[in-house]
Amino acid sequence: MFSLLSDKLQDVFKSLRGQGQITEENIQEALRAVRMALLEADVEFSVAKSFIARVKEKALGESVLRSVTPGQQIVKVFHDELTALLGGDGESLKLQAPARILIVGLNGAGKTTSSGKLALWLKKQGWHPLLIACDLYRPAAIEQLATLARQVGVPAYLPAAGSKDVLQEAERAIEWAKTQPGNLMIFDTAGRQEVDEVLLEELRRMKEIVQPQEVLLVVDAATGQQAVSVARRFQDVVGITGVIMTKLDGDARGGAALSMREVVQRPIKFSGTGEKLEQFESFHPDRLAGRILGMGDIVSLVERAADAIDEKDAKRLEERFRKAEFDFTDFLEQFKMLRRLGPLENILAMIPGMSKLKDFSVDEKQLKRTEAIVLSMTPRERSCPDILNARRRQRIAKGSGVSVTDVNDLVNRFGMMRKMMKNMGQFKKMLTRGQRGAGR
Repeated sequence: MFSLLSDKLQDVFKSLRGQGQITEENIQEALRAVRMALLEADVEFSVAKSFIARVKEKALGESVLRSVTPGQQIVKVFHDELTALLGGDGESLKLQAPARILIVGLNGAGKTTSSGKLALWLKKQGWHPLLIACDLYRPAAIEQLATLARQVGVPAYLPAAGSKDVLQEAERAIEWAKTQPGNLMIFDTAGRQEVDEVLLEELRRMKEIVQPQEVLLVVDAATGQQAVSVARRFQDVVGITGVIMTKLDGDARGGAALSMREVVQRPIKFSGTGEKLEQFESFHPDRLAGRILGMGDIVSLVERAADAIDEKDAKRLEERFRKAEFDFTDFLEQFKMLRRLGPLENILAMIPGMSKLKDFSVDEKQLKRTEAIVLSMTPRERSCPDILNARRRQRIAKGSGVSVTDVNDLVNRFGMMRKMMKNMGQFKKMLTRGQRGAGR
């Protein structure tokens, strides 16, 4: 996410660190590089131009602190302006029970999946969502929403087979909701391949019937400026209250996210960061600005870990670490914990400084090979790695589809890790004894 822009910004900050102060001369070239980086990231031209002008004004203004270095000054300016560009403090949903949310957008943007993810997110906030299937045109859309509803654990309204009257189904859904223990309805609507008058008129009439408190437009981050033009059209005719940005984890450019707020004057309220239902989060402009600038996002990392990792399991693993009893079963459990947090590159990008490592990358294929090797071991081999003789290693290599050398490398690295843990444990015991002796 934003990797191209982030790399260019790191180069700019590096070039300014050696300067005694920020002047119009030494910042001019740097800002020219940033403007090109923004355009390459598919940020709309007018947005890129006004952003650069604001950064230049702030960087050269009297408000810049003289007690910090030029590199620190420019990072602070960029962080403040990126946060403002992305939406300032961010905006939450404005809902009051009984609440209704209308989900709109083009085909392929991820409306139905986002409806399911939003239902799960709201459920965790204490709401009792109901999912309403109103896409009567796309094959399997109704079944997809029904599947998502089962996975999330919420009731769903499903139109009768062959029904083609969307407005009538919306009215029926509202009556159905009165018989359900829910206090919030999420309407998943139909889309098209492109914005057309038929789609917009249908949504406009549906909005009159539903009377939603929120109209959320789902857009694909990877479509760049096209997403912004789609948002502008929906805003003009339907009147959206916010945006759900999908596939934000996979787009190296990110221009849609940077342009959306300024062009459409509507906030990005949520972002989809992966395919799993849990990979959906509130949009925080200041946190994303920090990630773009290589400052990390520890707050989001802690929140994600709290949701994904069981506290008891974490404490048990920590205890085994301390006692140097860590085995391949624990290794596999820890591996699965990390997987639940999402793609590792996204997780590591939340750690300050990690994005600045130019040659750093996570080899997903290697991670899958490592997991396959451990899964090919028997339970006894995982708990007693010392019994892994040549014959056993050959069998494991064959079962996991790797070479014996790959198995040997993993076992050797694991052995070194256990040895380090053991030495750390002995060192801590020695320190404890020393402290007790000193107390006497």
